[in-house]
Amino acid sequence: MSVSATDWPTSPLSAAATAFAALICEPDPMTLDLDQLDPDAGLPAGVMTLTDLDDWLAKHRRAFAARDAVWRELVRRARLDGPEWVIAAVGMAMPALRRYAVQLAIGYRGDRDDVDAEVLTGFLCALRERVDLARPAPHAALCMAAFRAGHDHVRQSREYTPVDDVEHVTGPRTPMVPWGHPDLLVRRAVHLGLVDETDERPYIDVRLGQKAIEPIAAGLGVTTDALRMRLGRIDTRLADALGRGLLTGAVSADAAQLLAEQADRRAALRASRAVSCAGGSATSRSHPAQVTLLPSAA
Repeated sequence: MSVSATDWPTSPLSAAATAFAALICEPDPMTLDLDQLDPDAGLPAGVMTLTDLDDWLAKHRRAFAARDAVWRELVRRARLDGPEWVIAAVGMAMPALRRYAVQLAIGYRGDRDDVDAEVLTGFLCALRERVDLARPAPHAALCMAAFRAGHDHVRQSREYTPVDDVEHVTGPRTPMVPWGHPDLLVRRAVHLGLVDETDERPYIDVRLGQKAIEPIAAGLGVTTDALRMRLGRIDTRLADALGRGLLTGAVSADAAQLLAEQADRRAALRASRAVSCAGGSATSRSHPAQVTLLPSAA
């Protein structure tokens, strides 16, 4: 299938639908090997084109486990395997995206293509970074993100009245201040040894930036589950440190020394695990003792 520049749609959703049609047309339609997905999801066996798979899902609307398995794979591929899978995911969700755009455009006084663009942008942001594949119903989460983005755009368009001269507008016009910088607390936690330096960027990207965890885990050379557990342990340490004032107040020399010792033990434990995995053998280890830390008196 080929589309000339003059025939390319101006609507973002129509353009995405045209690109998807190019991926699923003969003689080489895009396919998905369902045998590689969850065997307990109730999906058909073998390789299926995306068109046939979309039809199957439409006929089995209550096959929630199957839908989740398919969409987890689509999201994973969109994040790791190239832009064609991004287009594929958008195309598979197109009926819902078009429905939201039509609903949101009712009474909208601006260009309806803008609503299409916001709905599509919300979907793509969730597809690339926001949706957590460890949670159920990824398709519903993607669609909700798309609807929310379009809804926010329509709502904001009704909150502002254009004026000829902004200097004549009464009332405060002070810009919003970005109060608080959680990333600075993470940086302080790194200095104190609560967070390993190699974990700083992954933690900020996933927890604060809400980026997808799969590409980050792949870049680190660890499994997604391993990175989830690592970040969960950091959550626990940071919560405890915040509760004790270690990240916002002065830290005594003794507390700083204990934190450094804990960091050294974590580094040694991680290094020994790496060696064990590389050698294909497992050894038993004991966890480091818990240390109660108190901030120094003000």
